[in-house]
Amino acid sequence: MRESKLKQLQDTHWWMLPLTGCVVALILLLIAPYAFQAKPKYLATDYLLFLLIGALSFGITYIRRTEHLRQAWSRVFQSKVAMGCFVVLLIYVVVALLDSMHYQRKLVVANSDTTKTTVKYVPKVESVLDIILQPLLLRSEKSYSAPFARNLYIKENIEVAPGKIKRDYPKLQYGATHLKPGQRRLTDVATKSLMALIIGIAVWGFLFAILVFVVTRFHWTDARQLTKRIWRGETKHPWHIAALCALVIITVFTVLYYLSFYYHVFGTNQVGKDTLYEAIKSFRTGIMIGTLTTLVMLPFAVFLGIAAGYFKGWIDDVIQFIYTVLNSIPSVLLIAACMLIINVSLDHNSNFNLTAERADLKLLALCAILGITSWTSLCRLLRGESLKIREIDYIQAAHAFGVYHGKVMTRHILPNVMHIVMIVVVIDFSGLVLAEAVLSYIGIGVDPIINSWGNMINSARLEMAREPMVWWSLAAAFVFMFALVLSANLFSDAVRDAFDPRLRKN
Repeated sequence: MRESKLKQLQDTHWWMLPLTGCVVALILLLIAPYAFQAKPKYLATDYLLFLLIGALSFGITYIRRTEHLRQAWSRVFQSKVAMGCFVVLLIYVVVALLDSMHYQRKLVVANSDTTKTTVKYVPKVESVLDIILQPLLLRSEKSYSAPFARNLYIKENIEVAPGKIKRDYPKLQYGATHLKPGQRRLTDVATKSLMALIIGIAVWGFLFAILVFVVTRFHWTDARQLTKRIWRGETKHPWHIAALCALVIITVFTVLYYLSFYYHVFGTNQVGKDTLYEAIKSFRTGIMIGTLTTLVMLPFAVFLGIAAGYFKGWIDDVIQFIYTVLNSIPSVLLIAACMLIINVSLDHNSNFNLTAERADLKLLALCAILGITSWTSLCRLLRGESLKIREIDYIQAAHAFGVYHGKVMTRHILPNVMHIVMIVVVIDFSGLVLAEAVLSYIGIGVDPIINSWGNMINSARLEMAREPMVWWSLAAAFVFMFALVLSANLFSDAVRDAFDPRLRKN
């Protein structure tokens, strides 16, 4: 009995983890601000993120009920590389969700003439991630400092005695201040890293034990037997790879977080802000650019692509003319022109006085512009596939029976081109993340007050030219962006292999 239940869990219930995660994330996004006794402040991109989570939950439920989609996604997660990359992407999404729980702190103001107090809220918009990263946020220095440094990176005039000035590197206000005279920094870093590594392993073990407990309770399986099967690799999907990747990521983040109480792990920038804080806060921008742009792009590409291939004639000619003209315009110039128009509109609109709202609207506008300029390639692919499908016998039979065109397009053509949509969407995600970095580098990307890898690279352009060279801002942005883009590319390869009939292995 237990063997059959365990096999059923391995074969058909793999989808429960992401579905449960989506529901829990949506609940947390809605109630988290109240836990801090603050006023919820949801930005425009936050509402779209709620919509994406709801759509993802609906999509997972639809995939579960559709046999061929369930089998295809099951083949995706049978790949060890795809399973590991999925865990990495999931960590990025979780951090982005924490950074999307915005609120305004409560500020109690006492009236001088009465005993009553007035409750107001500070103008600054914060997130739950800011609470978690509070040690990094508050530990600001004067200016540049190298990773794990004791002193600033720039010499200053220091008064060593009354009337005696010495030009030297001043000590940091927060970084490495716990070190005693003569104490070796390398030994201290190694000791604290080992302690944080043990804490990270304990946290991972606790989370793994909870997951196994929940699964065994709901599916009447033996916890010890399930654990053995996972670590021996006897399950249908390589859950041991997912567990190992989660172990590595949790321990690495625990070490970085623990060391950030004592050092600036990735140094500080020109205004003394911790670079690790900037890099982690950039997770949300990268995820938003990759997902919200897709949300804008899909309606144009799917509807126009299928309509062009299905109807042909003058409709096909008009749609081809539209995306041919759009492709003829340099995308960088088009994006720059649109962003300039939006900036001027926001400057003349007094309804958006808060800096956070203005910056968020610029981010949303960038996503919309990238979506409008990037739907043409998918539209062209869907047009070619629809031209082929419309000549198949069952489509001709539907025409003979007088089925409406809309029903033929939604019931017969759309399901048969969804594999192309999924493949292109997953592959384009990494390209959109890189596009934001390039656009911010040339000054037409997201607002400068928004943390993004593109803004970090843009600021590092001048820092790399100075003497001595400031390299750590570029390195931090490169490391985290490289991990996201590489994971997205490898995961997209697995999706392409699973959904493309020409590459499918029997």
